[in-house]
Amino acid sequence: MVDYSEGSGKQYHTGVGRGDVGRYVIMPGDPKRCEKIAAFLDEPKFIADNREYVTYTGKLDGIKVSVTSTGIGGPSAAIALQELTACGADTFLRVGTCGGMQDDVLGGDIVIANGAVRMEGTSKEYAPIEYPAVADINVINAMMTSA
Repeated sequence: MVDYSEGSGKQYHTGVGRGDVGRYVIMPGDPKRCEKIAAFLDEPKFIADNREYVTYTGKLDGIKVSVTSTGIGGPSAAIALQELTACGADTFLRVGTCGGMQDDVLGGDIVIANGAVRMEGTSKEYAPIEYPAVADINVINAMMTSA
């Protein structure tokens, strides 16, 4: 396998390495939102800025948490998820704008999605289209409690 990071130990697209990120990652699409979100963490530290991926890591209630942008669309998000997972992350919270299908949801409403329609094109490369795209119930419950 080719080492595109040229021995740096950093992931090629995101520029992060083992130890740079927490197991929990907050993921806005827009890289400009990362610094604003990271300001809510204790001891936020700028980690990397490469392409559409910006990463900060800090602490929340004493737990290491990172913020990494995903850019636009499924393929960019998939790259971020793969590289962050390779560096030790395992729980991801997508924050920001999204499309929706319910008329009673208005701009500015807080939506905690427990599932998604898999018509974006990328997820079929990871699992059969019949496989449901549902979130972990423990993460959903924690977000509902927080909200």
